[in-house]
Amino acid sequence: MDAALSQIIDRVRDSAERRAPLRICGGGTKDFHGPGAPRHAGEPLDMRPLAGIVSYEPSELVVTALAGTPLAELEALLAAHGQCLPFEPPRFAPGGTVGGMVAAGLSGPARASVGALRDYVLGVEIINGRGELLRFGGQVMKNVAGYDVSRLMAGSWGQLGVITEVSLKVLPVAPAEATLRFDCGEAEALTMLHMWGGQPLPLNASCWVQEGGRGQLYVRLRGARAAVDAACRSMGGEPQHAPSVAGDWQACRDQRLPWFTARQADHALWRLSLPQTAPALRLPAGVAPPLIEWQGGLRWLQAPQQQGEALRALAAQAGGGASCFIAAGDDETSAGALFDANSAALAAVHQRLKQAFDPAGILNPGRLL
Repeated sequence: MDAALSQIIDRVRDSAERRAPLRICGGGTKDFHGPGAPRHAGEPLDMRPLAGIVSYEPSELVVTALAGTPLAELEALLAAHGQCLPFEPPRFAPGGTVGGMVAAGLSGPARASVGALRDYVLGVEIINGRGELLRFGGQVMKNVAGYDVSRLMAGSWGQLGVITEVSLKVLPVAPAEATLRFDCGEAEALTMLHMWGGQPLPLNASCWVQEGGRGQLYVRLRGARAAVDAACRSMGGEPQHAPSVAGDWQACRDQRLPWFTARQADHALWRLSLPQTAPALRLPAGVAPPLIEWQGGLRWLQAPQQQGEALRALAAQAGGGASCFIAAGDDETSAGALFDANSAALAAVHQRLKQAFDPAGILNPGRLL
């Protein structure tokens, strides 16, 4: 067994015996995301020494990496073979790790068309709250009989186990790509996205944003050259040829667009997950129009913390939910996010899972709820 892994197992076992909380640390790029004070609770458990690519089979479209492996290193390896992580994991700062990527479970602009991060997790190795080394799943798609624990780790924020190794499905980079711009309002943008969703188009990502009083919808197409060219002709819009287009999509992924960076210090960043067919929302007075991704399914809002109940009610009426992604505060690295269980039943399931994997409650206490 690797020395770094043995040390981590010993740390978890010792903490379980002492019932001393542990704060699992990677690159720290998402420390802003989670309830304020509790995320500082616990002794730090640095996962970065546990790094490296365990195996990579380009012809099999699968890669296995240790949790502390820098995400940039993994993506560089895939790019060298013409492959990628199609769900476009966001990175809000340099230094993100593979384990942190899976624990956060966040996906980028292409999520609505290619699927979420959890859809690409084939297997994981974890250390549970008792200090036991467990392995779930494997390195092929059809490897699960019963409960798919490996994908359960995606988005668990380290509360169910210390992720030590991950196997991921990867895909080839699309042979062709194009971005189109449409000048339109929010309602018109949602109507067009809904219409395109029912057509055989290589629609990969979308972003509607209002800047300077004008609404603009950006649509990214990816796929075979013939399909992308045909879609450009049929959809219309203004093709975007500037060298900065790829960087703009990365800025959208990483929340570096002006719409995000101009957020007022006393406003929180709210994340609304809605059905793609949900209409434009009638927002509370004083709340500016949203930034819309995922073909209408993801809507970002900037609003004071006290607007939370109104936004949650609004999202529920539309068939979705709302959560505070970054709380109001001058320093985003110290602002907490608030998570809410959508129902008492889901909260009960979460508590039972927590009890099964971490009975002493030592792993990232308070990170989710």
